[in-house]
Amino acid sequence: MENTQTTKKEKTVRKPNAGFMKTMTPSTDLAAVIGANPVARTEAVKLMWDYIKSNNLQNPLNKRNILADAKLLKVFGKNEVTMFELTGLLGKHLS
Repeated sequence: MENTQTTKKEKTVRKPNAGFMKTMTPSTDLAAVIGANPVARTEAVKLMWDYIKSNNLQNPLNKRNILADAKLLKVFGKNEVTMFELTGLLGKHLS
């Protein structure tokens, strides 16, 4: 019989995606909500959710929908958006 040895693959260290970690400057409309400091996309989404929850802007009947107040209306362009649209709409306001 042959001596067969199973070798384990070396575990590679995963690097964070540079596109998500890159700091971007918010537009003036978005800066009114999350602040004017440059932030990563992931941090911008987190700050948006903090604002939405602190101002009770989730639709009480469907928590996946976000109701826009005066500040968010400038960012969203409409009165109500789904949480799935949020990142796409934020991308337009980050540069």
